[in-house]
Amino acid sequence: MKPQLRAILRAALHGPANLMFPMISTLEELFAAKEILAEVHGDLDADGVEFDRDVPVGMMVEVPSVALLASQFAPHVDFFSIGTNDLVQFTMAVDRGNEQVAGLHQPFNPAVLNLIQMTADAAHMAQIPVSICGEMAGQPLATLLLMGLGLDELSTSPSLVPEVKKLILSSTMVDARKLAEESLRMNTAPQVREHLLEYMKSRFSNLPIWFEPGT
Repeated sequence: MKPQLRAILRAALHGPANLMFPMISTLEELFAAKEILAEVHGDLDADGVEFDRDVPVGMMVEVPSVALLASQFAPHVDFFSIGTNDLVQFTMAVDRGNEQVAGLHQPFNPAVLNLIQMTADAAHMAQIPVSICGEMAGQPLATLLLMGLGLDELSTSPSLVPEVKKLILSSTMVDARKLAEESLRMNTAPQVREHLLEYMKSRFSNLPIWFEPGT
């Protein structure tokens, strides 16, 4: 880990860089990771090597234990990034690679949506940005929902950027928040998906194929 941290800190002198710790589950793990980073700072100073001391340090939110206590983690980092693939897997106790339980991998499950909102709310209370990545972030059907849940940035495939941009520019935060509130009141993932699809059909004409049910 130290060699990678040294390289990032040195490279940051030549352009913007962020540090993000993955798969954190407890505050103790976060503190341990930050201690290692502090040691690397000391090593670079001792070696007389120039580096960027102000690289933003964030963390992935990939497990429910972090999302549930996001308000305790937020003061100790500069940003959050929600990893939806692992968050869904660990929340639903399902192996994405197992076809027998693949149907339980439900990004739109209300439990997952509540964890995402809790994380976003905690980030904003601490005045840090929160982004989201993974399969869910790349689904245009989820764009306005995630916007309404409080996400500041979405990570999606380059081919879908124009469509996602159109959705965002043609909507308001008021509408997105209302859509999110309605979705959070639902009981099942299929209900949420159907509600999102009906909303999109009512707002936008000529929906592309990726809005069809089951995709």
